[in-house]
Amino acid sequence: MNRLRDATSPYLLQHADNPVDWREWGEDAFEEARRRDVPLLISVGYSACHWCHVMAHESFEDDATAKLMNEHFVNVKVDREERPDVDAVYMGATQAMTGSGGWPMTVFATPDGHPFYTGTYFPRAQFQRLLLGVSGAWENDRPAVLGQGSKIVAALTERAALPSGPVPTEETLGAAVRDLAGAFDAARGGFGGAPKFPPSMVLEFLLRERSAEAAEMAEVTLDAMARGGIYDQLGGGFARYSVDAEWIVPHFEKMLYDNALLLRVYTHWWRSGGSPPARRVALETAEWLVREMRTPEGGFASALDADSEGEEGRFYVWTPEGLREALGDADGAWAAEVFGVTDEGNFEHGTSVLRLLDDPDDAGRLARVREALLAVRERRVRPGRDDKVVAAWNGLAVAALAETGAVFERPDLVQAARDAAVLLDEVHLDGGRLLRTSRDGRASANAGVLEDYADVAEGLLALYSVTGETRWFRRAGELLDVILDRFADGAGGFFDTADDAERLFQRPQDPTDNATPSGQFAAAGALLAHAALTGSARHREAAEAALGTVSVLAGRHSRFAGWGLAVARAALSGPVEVAIVGPDADPAADALHRAALLADVPGLVVARAPVERAGEVPLLSGRGLVGGEAAAYVCRRFTCRAPVTTVADLRAELSPAR
Repeated sequence: MNRLRDATSPYLLQHADNPVDWREWGEDAFEEARRRDVPLLISVGYSACHWCHVMAHESFEDDATAKLMNEHFVNVKVDREERPDVDAVYMGATQAMTGSGGWPMTVFATPDGHPFYTGTYFPRAQFQRLLLGVSGAWENDRPAVLGQGSKIVAALTERAALPSGPVPTEETLGAAVRDLAGAFDAARGGFGGAPKFPPSMVLEFLLRERSAEAAEMAEVTLDAMARGGIYDQLGGGFARYSVDAEWIVPHFEKMLYDNALLLRVYTHWWRSGGSPPARRVALETAEWLVREMRTPEGGFASALDADSEGEEGRFYVWTPEGLREALGDADGAWAAEVFGVTDEGNFEHGTSVLRLLDDPDDAGRLARVREALLAVRERRVRPGRDDKVVAAWNGLAVAALAETGAVFERPDLVQAARDAAVLLDEVHLDGGRLLRTSRDGRASANAGVLEDYADVAEGLLALYSVTGETRWFRRAGELLDVILDRFADGAGGFFDTADDAERLFQRPQDPTDNATPSGQFAAAGALLAHAALTGSARHREAAEAALGTVSVLAGRHSRFAGWGLAVARAALSGPVEVAIVGPDADPAADALHRAALLADVPGLVVARAPVERAGEVPLLSGRGLVGGEAAAYVCRRFTCRAPVTTVADLRAELSPAR
């Protein structure tokens, strides 16, 4: 019996027809393991994971392998995106035992959930031998197996948390820039060698710095990624990472979190200097998000698969012949030159991933060619989509789309951000607590983790700054109160799970960035923004304490603290607060509001309301019109300079020199 048919996770549903007797994570699996006196086999992955598909086809769809699994184990399938807490504790064990990690993750555990043997992908023959070996050890050498599990749990539980340091200073951030410069690939952009992941959080920090060195690292990397194969030159949006050091060949899966983070970064890059590639990539990525990732309920799906028709990248790659067939001989040859498509190819089987090596002289021709190729590509078999809505990643998308819509005067993008926020508010919130995932408008029972609360709060505060709708300000404050009350570790940091969450063998806590901002740094950013809008000392002090880890990482491991560094720069800059008072739909107030949102100021917060509603947000309280006209107040920590009534004066107040 396969028990996954009623799962809400698309990843689990991919395994619903396996001959393996899969169970979802839950107490019934542990009880069954105890009743049968057999170990648990816990398999962790996600729907867009290429090697998860490979292991599924080789082993989990194989009757002989499934028979071994069913006879000797209770088999548990876990979607790491639904249960990041389960993934985190077993990934810690896997990395401790093997020195590396990845997905699919394969964990053998006692009926109490204590891991005693771990790994990642195993080819079928090796996996079958492993199943027999682990089963034999369980039957014939049980004390050693149990002892191994106890030692692992004890070591992981006793492992000291990353120490915290003082609040970051200007010297801290300078050391981080020097550390990043030491790993920077000046010729190709990015940091380190292959594989190269888009360093979204680090780029946000570098854009917030004012030094020429930081700006150069950001701009070289952003331009290289925009021209490379990691960026979809036809449809917009970024792949998960590049398998090479030159951003040529991607691992083709597209993740919501990467694109939300990069959308915000490219928008900020344009805001800082008006770069044409920044505008193009930002708008194309935003349009891709709305076109291909939006769910009928208004949220955003988690991922697009790397594979289609059983082959990785097949949907995206081209040959010179394919270009000629789609465009005709003349345009086909021109497109091959523009996009770097050769007879030899840069990918598999003589195919090429498109790159935009240089900007062609004929922009109109490029637009026509791209439109024609995209239309042809749309007739191909599309990669699968994981349409699960993850709260944290939708929070990142809300922030990015709201800011992009405001900066480029695209109210449709702001509306898309608002629709996603409504879904989070009405479906994911239950009794003031956040649920991590939903599908088809129905929330799962998976409790929100720290990053969910923090990223949703961040998104709602960004949406408030753009729209002035106090609903989002209030809801963000409620989520941040839960963080302070339920996630604090008592030493200035935060656990990744709430104090009333399901108890695992270890309470996960990792303050460092990975593919997304760490929950702790994301919480620090949202707490800081809320403090800037409210004057709350409690929120400001909690944000500063959470940034103590940045001081430990900067100068040595800055690539794992990008979001914390970005938040620290905002804290050191104030952050700057702009309170705009003026009637709704008033042209003067609208102009001041837009000028504030266009300001290239790290961590800037903006509040707007008419006089009669100014008391709804503390930053606005007591602010009034000037001579009957809309006015803007520029403040730091609630200390404001004289109000201004013109866009020119507001820009002067917000200039870097001030």
